[in-house]
Amino acid sequence: MAAVKVLQWGFGAMGSGMAKLVLEKKTLELCGVVDMREDYIGKDAGDILKREKTGAMIYNNFEEAVEKTSPDLVILATGSFTKEVYPDLERIINKKIDVITIAEEMAYPWAQEKELANKIDDLAKANDVTVLGTGINPGFVLDALVIMMTGVSHNIEYIEASRINDLSPFGPTVMRTQGVGTTPEEFAKGLENGDIVGHIGFPESIHMVANTLGIELDEVKQEREPIISNVYRETPYVKVEKGMVAGCRHIGYGIKDGNTVIKMIHPQQVLPELEDINTGDYIKIKGTPEINLSIKPEIPGGIGTMGMAVNMIHLVKESGSGLKTMADLPIPRMIR
Repeated sequence: MAAVKVLQWGFGAMGSGMAKLVLEKKTLELCGVVDMREDYIGKDAGDILKREKTGAMIYNNFEEAVEKTSPDLVILATGSFTKEVYPDLERIINKKIDVITIAEEMAYPWAQEKELANKIDDLAKANDVTVLGTGINPGFVLDALVIMMTGVSHNIEYIEASRINDLSPFGPTVMRTQGVGTTPEEFAKGLENGDIVGHIGFPESIHMVANTLGIELDEVKQEREPIISNVYRETPYVKVEKGMVAGCRHIGYGIKDGNTVIKMIHPQQVLPELEDINTGDYIKIKGTPEINLSIKPEIPGGIGTMGMAVNMIHLVKESGSGLKTMADLPIPRMIR
């Protein structure tokens, strides 16, 4: 079987990690990289990854990269929102290339961008390509894994899923949307003007779970509050002084007939261990049978996102055309 030729679009913290992982897989080939940083352009990806030459060059123009490399699939790691990544998705789809994106809202874009999601689905089918949004969360822990756990259920009354995680591996975009490094006043202002959104993906995860299980929700509500640090914290991407915001506690509620039937809790911050906070992923399903799943510590966010995107490549290539979700495709598994 010929190796799948993968073009990595976006070469930041997540994109470079996914490129490294692609290089480790015998059934995958990193054929090129697209990134806008001037000091990257024209270099071999190995120069930036600090390893031997890979033969995969870095381009600042997607069309040129496609012409030079003829990829089978693009991994898009440039943004978080459906509207934000749509122009690039359109370019990829019109080149008749399959695409996996780690844009959080693309995990289930019908939740907030129904018209645009249908447009992507129609465009993908017209060009006979597959589009998938995935990652660690959304994409796995608080949606795909929850759905999988219900496979043994006779009936379900209530679902609660929580993820207590470390944001440290993520880059500037995630830090900005989480409000990490801001003052409490700046955090409040950021929530008001939309610069700070907390976890991106609760409506997507909640609707994916509900729709897969046939639960017709009346609405999804969300709450966000800052996590104030009592100690100094520093990552390669942000510095947090004592009294500043280290993360965001975000809760989502899926409501039907006035009652919460799905609740998702996501307090995430940088370096939680500095304040003796243990990370973990937890799923509780009230029904028959009662289900309580605990994963301690958390599945690492950065590593998990890279793994999900890369490990879904063959499943995407083998699926039918259109816009897919993790609920549509076979159970994820590692590419050896």
